[in-house]
Amino acid sequence: MINTIKGLSVVDFITGRKGTYQAIVKVPAGFVTVYRIGSEVPSLNGWKKGALQTLLFLAEGSEYPLVVFAKKGNKVIIIDKEIAEKVEVGTINQLFCNTNLMDHKQYQAVNAKTWADKAFLLNE
Repeated sequence: MINTIKGLSVVDFITGRKGTYQAIVKVPAGFVTVYRIGSEVPSLNGWKKGALQTLLFLAEGSEYPLVVFAKKGNKVIIIDKEIAEKVEVGTINQLFCNTNLMDHKQYQAVNAKTWADKAFLLNE
């Protein structure tokens, strides 16, 4: 995995463990709400542009959730390795274009040429 984005911390909290996920989402009315989204590692492309604020992971046997994706204003500050490995350039260009994830130096570092290429894994 390759990360050249300044201010983005890549964490490894999920590490193949089982658990449940929650999403904190900003709704059109302006307030935030929490959704339980199941036990599969979530994808970032199932949300409206600018809606997803935070993803939490509650591991089996744990009392407290861990933050595996977080935005602070227009900057994504935390992303888990397992989520980052699934992110495609097209997802960033469509849904996170006003954030620090849209970084052409990052795209060059992973040899991304199309929207279908991975944004954090080296593309052949």
